[in-house]
Amino acid sequence: MSQLRQEIGLSEHLSAAGYRLTAPRRAVLQVLEEARTHLHPEEVLKRARLIYPGLGRATVYRTLALLTGLGLLRPIRLGGSPRLARVTEGHHHLVCLACGHSFSFEECLEGELEEELAQRFNFKIKGHLLEFYGLCADCRGE
Repeated sequence: MSQLRQEIGLSEHLSAAGYRLTAPRRAVLQVLEEARTHLHPEEVLKRARLIYPGLGRATVYRTLALLTGLGLLRPIRLGGSPRLARVTEGHHHLVCLACGHSFSFEECLEGELEEELAQRFNFKIKGHLLEFYGLCADCRGE
């Protein structure tokens, strides 16, 4: 995945793709860019309405679908709850099967695996999502 994707914001990507940056759409983009966690679409709506009170649910869902279609967001399921994640080089989580809590981590040794899979299947990989499932220390009673 290109470094450019990480260096420019969602607004710039939409503009470059020829989409208008309306005030409602900017509110959605601002929420996504400021989020420190993965958000459910309804949480995006709630936060974006604080920025643009007249924002409609359909606008939020259309904007999220557009960003997903452009490869800038990806849907993820953490603990059974659908969320949206910004697409970066890779995305990694540990997910507790008991409480549903997830832990993000940055370290990834996917380079060799990604190259091997790309060659073996003649596939151009654009990113990845890696999740490990188990039990956190609290749920194990430690």
